[in-house]
Amino acid sequence: MISVHKIKRRKSRQIMVGDVAVGGDAPISVQSMTNTDTCNVEATVKQIQDLENAGADLVRVSVPTMDAAEAFGKIRQQVNVPLISDIHFDYRIALRVAELGVDCLRINPGNIGKEERVRAVVDSARDHGIPIRIGVNAGSLEKDLQKKYGEPNPEALVESAMRHIDILDRLDFQDFKISLKASEIFMTVKAYRLLADQIEQPLHLGITEAGGARSGAVKSSIGLGMLLADGIGDTIRVSLAADPVEEIKVGFDILKSLHIRNKGINLIACPSCSRQNFDVIATVNELESRLEDVQEAIDVAVIGCVVNGPGEAREVSVGLTGGSPNLLYIDGKPSHKVDNEHLVDELEKRIREAVARKKAQGDTDSSIKVNVS
Repeated sequence: MISVHKIKRRKSRQIMVGDVAVGGDAPISVQSMTNTDTCNVEATVKQIQDLENAGADLVRVSVPTMDAAEAFGKIRQQVNVPLISDIHFDYRIALRVAELGVDCLRINPGNIGKEERVRAVVDSARDHGIPIRIGVNAGSLEKDLQKKYGEPNPEALVESAMRHIDILDRLDFQDFKISLKASEIFMTVKAYRLLADQIEQPLHLGITEAGGARSGAVKSSIGLGMLLADGIGDTIRVSLAADPVEEIKVGFDILKSLHIRNKGINLIACPSCSRQNFDVIATVNELESRLEDVQEAIDVAVIGCVVNGPGEAREVSVGLTGGSPNLLYIDGKPSHKVDNEHLVDELEKRIREAVARKKAQGDTDSSIKVNVS
């Protein structure tokens, strides 16, 4: 049995975003943001549904105008996942989406304007049972903080955050979460570490403007991984210049790598070498494509030869050792031989059977480990 490091999470106040708990002892939620024109209701609904099918716990939608607010109301009626509205400057938009069923307001109290406008938004959030997310970004720091610090740094991010928090404190509103994002990893990590000791509210993690699908995934994995390993973070978004669905996939891969959440396929694969007895890369790609619908926690490892294969296969529920011929293991014991022609079909069949057994047993929390070696 492999010893797994147990991460001790920071204790935070729990808030509810729709029916999803954030903070406290709730699972760390994974979210993304639509990139469609919000006024295009059909396209936005389709993208939200794609995100939900990928496993998104929460989805954020930009609402820059009153027309977008009215469109948001129509969108809200057609999807099930909790929705967060992203609003800047115009407090009336926040009031309207609160009436239309938004589950969380992403709004910085400091840029709404006069205090009575901020109070109106906070009172509306309180009346509708809606939390607020404060979002501090290195690219949009207040001018006086830019002048004070010369350039964005962790201390400037935290000072900006505390200004917004102080406004909510004065209005006796504590149901909020907060993010401190920069595109530079170490600045982001230090800012979150500084703030984590000063407030009790949940923290939304992200490396903003991280980059494209590959580089952004790497940067986000490093930055978010450092914080999550410290026990910091209650909800995450991986910001990629890519299809938002990829953000959800990478987010869950990060959590699975740290043994924080097990949801969907956790695919472990060797890089392949001349010892392989089947095409490892093609097998992995095909399995990923076929099993995207699986939400249950499944560990799948693909290793193409007999050097590590038998040992790995004996530790999991379903395993395949590459050899001449390939040998399939069920529950750690050799079961039957599989030729290369039927390899992917047989693996998919056995994995789905394992999922069905798990569902029948009501075992929704623990992983089914599936190893292809």
